[in-house]
Amino acid sequence: MMDFREGHRGLRALLAALAAAGFAISAYLAWTHVSGAAPVCVGNSDGCETIQTSRYSEILGVPVAALGLFAYATMLVCAVLRGEGAAILGVFLALIGVLFSAYLTYLDLFVIRAICQWCMANVAAVIAYLVFGTVRLRLAGSDALKTADRR
Repeated sequence: MMDFREGHRGLRALLAALAAAGFAISAYLAWTHVSGAAPVCVGNSDGCETIQTSRYSEILGVPVAALGLFAYATMLVCAVLRGEGAAILGVFLALIGVLFSAYLTYLDLFVIRAICQWCMANVAAVIAYLVFGTVRLRLAGSDALKTADRR
């Protein structure tokens, strides 16, 4: 297995792709929120628009999607950077994202009573980032042990 500091490029590339996908979804939802446009949804569902116009679509006047932009941009940087510190920060942000997404999904299903395909795609992206980010951390721990054993 390669040294953590030297690589895991494929895993980091996957994490970067997931973060970029989440960023793109968040950018689209932030744009629709700010512009007042209705999000385009499969099957002409109005669930996305219902959620986007609900009182839960902002926190202290900041669109929830804009928070996603910041989180995904940071996760993208963490995916690109080498080192355990970047991996730990990426997993930490993804964990917060998963917990926050669980809360938002609860609101969508049981309070707003609507489903948004964009939001569900975002949930899938952040969960996948958490899973693969955790794999990256486990590999980092494994590589650190192997490096210590060689000394």
